[in-house]
Amino acid sequence: MFQENKNAYDRILLYGTGNPAKLEAMRRRLEGLDVKVIGLRDVADSDAGLPVITEDGNTPLENARKKASAYYEAFRIPVFSCDSGLYLDGLPKELQPGVHVRTVNGKYLSDGEMLAYYSGLAQKYGDLTARYQNAICFVRDREHVYEAMEKSMESKPFILTSKPHSFRKKGFPLDSLSLEPETGKYFYDLEDGELDELAVEYGFLEFFRKYL
Repeated sequence: MFQENKNAYDRILLYGTGNPAKLEAMRRRLEGLDVKVIGLRDVADSDAGLPVITEDGNTPLENARKKASAYYEAFRIPVFSCDSGLYLDGLPKELQPGVHVRTVNGKYLSDGEMLAYYSGLAQKYGDLTARYQNAICFVRDREHVYEAMEKSMESKPFILTSKPHSFRKKGFPLDSLSLEPETGKYFYDLEDGELDELAVEYGFLEFFRKYL
């Protein structure tokens, strides 16, 4: 459908994610731009219709590049992909999650398993100061590929604690362990404006203002 009606979709951007929570968060970040952001479930009915991508890059940017390129070749519409690395102050180098936030010792963790693992780290090492380093790759077509991993795309530092909040949001398990450093409030106890300010990541909006 998208290839047959390509000209009708010049202002549509495919976000290379099947995670509804991530899709909605990106839509909020890009409010004000004259674009419609769709996700993988809008172009493929099931995982069987998606390319198989091994996210084995050493940095968030390498993984974002691999995903965006593969999704562009599959659907031939403008597409962007993002990837993140989690970095925790005071944690030994061999335990740093980096780009492998959900994969520990070769095992892909469910939301519940992630909560158990990271709360265990915080219990062993004490509350951990954390930050996400984020990257993006945007493929408009084969001749126009743009990417960035800027400081402005990082989250502000936050605290990862051992006792989870009672609220859970599918796809974002670590938010239940996350505290705002100055007040000590859980993310889920912050007002919407406070949470948006903590997330920062203004760089994504500036990125698309530059390259759209």
